[in-house]
Amino acid sequence: METFYYVVDSIEGDYANLRRTDTESDDLKLVARALLPPEISEGTRLKYELLQYFIEE
Repeated sequence: METFYYVVDSIEGDYANLRRTDTESDDLKLVARALLPPEISEGTRLKYELLQYFIEE
């Protein structure tokens, strides 16, 4: 499985807009906050692997 890296660009209610940081892209990915770690905020860096999001430390 591949690993992808994101940063939380903005939070809008029950959804967060994620921007991919491991490739050149201006596209945002809209993800339900229920799928993300509860302690995220704007600017949080995330790693996506094995169908889960993890806060990158």
